[in-house]
Amino acid sequence: MARRVSEIAEEMADREAIRDTLMRYCRGTDRCDETLLRSAYWPDSHDDHLEFSGDIEQFIAYSKPILQAMRYSMHMLANCLICIAGDQADVESYFQGYHSIPDEQGHRRDAFAAGRYLDTFEKRNDEWRILKRFVMVDWFRELPDSADWQAGPFGMGDKVKRGDLQPDDFSYHLLSRLR
Repeated sequence: MARRVSEIAEEMADREAIRDTLMRYCRGTDRCDETLLRSAYWPDSHDDHLEFSGDIEQFIAYSKPILQAMRYSMHMLANCLICIAGDQADVESYFQGYHSIPDEQGHRRDAFAAGRYLDTFEKRNDEWRILKRFVMVDWFRELPDSADWQAGPFGMGDKVKRGDLQPDDFSYHLLSRLR
């Protein structure tokens, strides 16, 4: 349903706060930053995430070893539809996730997934966070690892800064205000 410009204008700060929460979630997941990840959810939240279903503390306990084993992970968001009604908002965010996953022998495979986060946000004390999340996967691909991690991207070896987990990721030294 089309919305009037004046309606959206009144909600701009709330919409941006919701987007900020989504970005904290992605960064917290990709950098394996528990504090940042926790800041995206209310303590009484519930997440139905692939095979997992539980609260944020259970989700962190479930996902942390998986994320640490991956080490290389990237989540990107697009198409974010936000419908605010008072202190609650229904939000659909399209995601793409890229992961380097090790097997028992230490060989890696590339896994790509895309889908949608279907979230209920709640605003408490002038702060938006996720109250309920349901993750829906629309497509995925898995391939043998095609990268030569020793040679590095484009054969440039260790001359290229690579992403890493918190606190070793270079962004934690560069972007001090994100802490």
